Amino acid sequence: QVQVVESGGGLVQARGSLRLSCTASGLTFDDYAMGWLRQAPGKEREGVSCISWSGRSTGYAASVKGRFTIPRDNAKNTLYLQMDSLKLEDTAMYYCAAVPEPCGNYLDPGRYGYWGLGTQVTVSS
Repeated sequence: QVQVVESGGGLVQARGSLRLSCTASGLTFDDYAMGWLRQAPGKEREGVSCISWSGRSTGYAASVKGRFTIPRDNAKNTLYLQMDSLKLEDTAMYYCAAVPEPCGNYLDPGRYGYWGLGTQVTVSS
């Protein structure tokens, strides 16, 4: 049984930093590209970032490029999202998800097969 679990969310001030973590079990972690997606209240879920199974290839939504990074540690079956220079508009539920293919169109939530339940990130002024 595949389990994907996010952690690290919380309340942070604007311009601050936060690091999210995601662990996956029940699958061969390094066979999967991994992504972070988010959903703000009243908005559709959107892709934020994706990293290939090897870690050599990454992609970022324009809204977070230059502020977020998405490292992974295959030895620990763990994905991270380092978020710096946070903005009020980054407030959302953040989800970790896996896809057994290259990142491809990683901004499309429909691409991902396995999802966690999410971790809430709230950015305050």
